[in-house]
Amino acid sequence: MSKVIITVAPTGGMASKAQNPNLPTQPEEIAESVHKSFKAGASIAALHARRPDDGATCNAEIYRDINARIRSRCDIVINNSTGGGSSGDMLIERPDGLYESSFEERLKGCEAGAEMATFDGMTFVDVHGGKEILVITPPSRCETLVKRMIDRGIKPEWEVFAPNHILQDVTRLIQKGYDKPPYYINMVLGADKGFQGAMPYSHDVLNAMIAALPPQSIFCVSAIGPAQLPATTQAMLLGGHVRVGLEDNNYFSRGVLATNEQLVARTVGIATELGLEPTSPAEARELLGLPQQ
Repeated sequence: MSKVIITVAPTGGMASKAQNPNLPTQPEEIAESVHKSFKAGASIAALHARRPDDGATCNAEIYRDINARIRSRCDIVINNSTGGGSSGDMLIERPDGLYESSFEERLKGCEAGAEMATFDGMTFVDVHGGKEILVITPPSRCETLVKRMIDRGIKPEWEVFAPNHILQDVTRLIQKGYDKPPYYINMVLGADKGFQGAMPYSHDVLNAMIAALPPQSIFCVSAIGPAQLPATTQAMLLGGHVRVGLEDNNYFSRGVLATNEQLVARTVGIATELGLEPTSPAEARELLGLPQQ
């Protein structure tokens, strides 16, 4: 039976408890939600950290606390974000009325001993909460970020929002030897209403992005809001892996707020119906070339 990696993204850097009270934001909440998702069938946890006031952060001490609480419960693969979020420590107010995502804060996501970290190696505009936030990652910063990961023994999860993100810096850095195959590329689709530079989800867009992948890549698909269910199902049909969770989608169905473990359990059920078997964390590590715990 073919294997599928199911990632849970429990928190993200944008959603709030006001939108969904089930959103875990504090270390104990995140660890408990991840453990429930692990028991439901997730083998990777894609983590964002939050401050005590729920503002977004990449503070390494908070990440270490989250990671330790999770590791005390289960052996799920830990993937810390270097994307940060749209509030809190991540924001620098500029004199031109725009905001900027702090690159120095983003780098701190590499300092908490995670096995993987998200590599957001693109420049785009995040429109959130009435703010226009510049996320500036030119080629020089891409090299700084990926070198930080490699120096700390972290495998990049190459996160992309459009085909050009694959064809430009991700492919360039892979060709320069900054990762070993298989290259794990997470395609985030349906974020176009909040991110200038992102692509909507459609079958054709996903197929175009798969066609742009470097050789020896394996892919994961994440999708925002109502696109999550059809996009992840199509990804599994096409031989890919999937990410679900409240970072990307607050709802189980129209008007019904979700929990992370509900979204994972539904994805496990769909995978099973498609003749796929969700990986254990050990199997996910083997597929990704990570050391076993």
